[in-house]
Amino acid sequence: MVKKICLILVIAFLTLFLKDMAQCQNMKEGLWEITSKTEVPGMPMKMPPQTYTHCLTKKDMVPQKEEPGQECKMVKHDIKGDTVSWLIECKTKEGPAVFNGKITYKGETFEGVIKMKQSDMEMTQNLSGKWIGKCQK
Repeated sequence: MVKKICLILVIAFLTLFLKDMAQCQNMKEGLWEITSKTEVPGMPMKMPPQTYTHCLTKKDMVPQKEEPGQECKMVKHDIKGDTVSWLIECKTKEGPAVFNGKITYKGETFEGVIKMKQSDMEMTQNLSGKWIGKCQK
């Protein structure tokens, strides 16, 4: 269940990240390495960081994916300078989930956090990204 929720967090993050990339002035197009560190209060074992790469451009955005059995909608969205903040609500098989996130772009890097709450479970995902080069064609 925790892995599924982590996947929902990543999808919610990418949905917002890709949508707002064109509006952020301090964001470099290309291949990005993204690392997420997930913390779940009360969980005895820490989850290892997850690292993945994505090609991010203003013209060719990665299609957003939605997990079967869930619906997500952006309730609040704000861009101030190079910082994007948002609130996403999802309906899942396990019940409603709320994602509150904030990312600050710094040219070839970014840092952010996503906080998720679903029924009696809370989770925090700390994100960092770095530009690693041009996208492969």
